[in-house]
Amino acid sequence: MCHVNTSGARAITAPNLFGLSGRAAGSTPFKGSTALAKSGVTWNANSLDQFLQAPAKMIPGTRMVVKVPDANQRHDLIAYLLSLH
Repeated sequence: MCHVNTSGARAITAPNLFGLSGRAAGSTPFKGSTALAKSGVTWNANSLDQFLQAPAKMIPGTRMVVKVPDANQRHDLIAYLLSLH
């Protein structure tokens, strides 16, 4: 609902998730949180798993508020996100 996920799509309320795998957090043209850009996180299966469990715990100051507590749902979501390339 917040993110777009196609190549070249304009991000309005949250970063475009296309090409997320291997990308530095906060490195898109979308003006997100400073905390995300300064986090030093590179998105991969492990970092996404940790982030999606508790975004603000991993990166205090992030604007991401949605958590995915269910491990199976998180696994499926991460597989989908990493397939967007």
